[in-house]
Amino acid sequence: MVDLGWRSRLSDDEAGEVRALLDEVTEADGRPPVSEAAVLRLRARPRPQRLPLPGEGGAEDHAVLHLLARAAPTETPNTSAPTGEHAGGRLVGYAQLDAQLDGGGGGDGGDGGGGATGELAVHPEYRRRGIGGELVRALMERSGADGATCGRRLQVWAHGAHPAAARLAQRYGFTVTRTLWRMRRSLLEPPLDEPSWPDGVRVRPFRVGRDEAAFVEVNNKAFAWHPEQGGWDVEQVRAREALPWFDAAGFLLAVQTGTDAATDRILGFHWTKVHSAELGEVYVLGVDPAEHGRGLGAPLTLAGLQHLRARGMSTVMLYTEADNAPAVHTYERLGFTHWDTDVAYSSP
Repeated sequence: MVDLGWRSRLSDDEAGEVRALLDEVTEADGRPPVSEAAVLRLRARPRPQRLPLPGEGGAEDHAVLHLLARAAPTETPNTSAPTGEHAGGRLVGYAQLDAQLDGGGGGDGGDGGGGATGELAVHPEYRRRGIGGELVRALMERSGADGATCGRRLQVWAHGAHPAAARLAQRYGFTVTRTLWRMRRSLLEPPLDEPSWPDGVRVRPFRVGRDEAAFVEVNNKAFAWHPEQGGWDVEQVRAREALPWFDAAGFLLAVQTGTDAATDRILGFHWTKVHSAELGEVYVLGVDPAEHGRGLGAPLTLAGLQHLRARGMSTVMLYTEADNAPAVHTYERLGFTHWDTDVAYSSP
């Protein structure tokens, strides 16, 4: 038995418990169970959307809700650890619900009718006890995807295409609606080509405190179609600037030359990320749609890869939609191969 409790905002202690749980799951599974965006939302202020908490008479203005699953006092883990060490209220599961109830885009599962996105994690010691199923049922009920209320669609991400997630999806009638590939390549072999820039274009690092608004404008044009990367605001950039991995020197901007640094125009960007001493990431790569056809994508990619290699990385990874054949083909030509998969399951 577990006790489930919804929160519109986590306390500092609760956010710390969730991070510790996510770290333990990451260590056990070899990769994080939720997205970076979900981790950032652990301490984010609720956004103004109408999303009532269970049991409340009226609607409250929250777009993100947190579901905490705590072990009952009699519950013990699937190990030989002493009962008292894990008894009474230990956090054993977590789920996050990000709802768009106004019919807007941005993580609503692509149905355009006001859906919701969920992510969840179960402590490795408490698996195979039905906790994952309880979390999924609670997400369905809370989002209206159980058919008992408004019949909205719920999309739940499985990072790493975990077999347990596939079994849960089948049990509740969910189907695969998005597949993200993680691709990677060595930064040592084959050797990287030198980037060749079109006339009138140069590359420079991002300037914290000055480039946020211009970057957001180009990013939102480049990813207008994308549920997560589109529709950003400056605060989302600043939230990432505060993360330990952020490095402005690895946030490369292709700009139009012929003007001074204060007025140059961003044409495209390659935002890199460092995961470890060996692994880097093509975090975000985009080009202003008005600049398509100028050949900016390839040199931007190479410039970022060269930066990571200069930092000492031996391997680089990226995410791409599995059904985006042109992107997959481009990355394969650059030496990337399929490594791992994230799957989004959507309710009926």
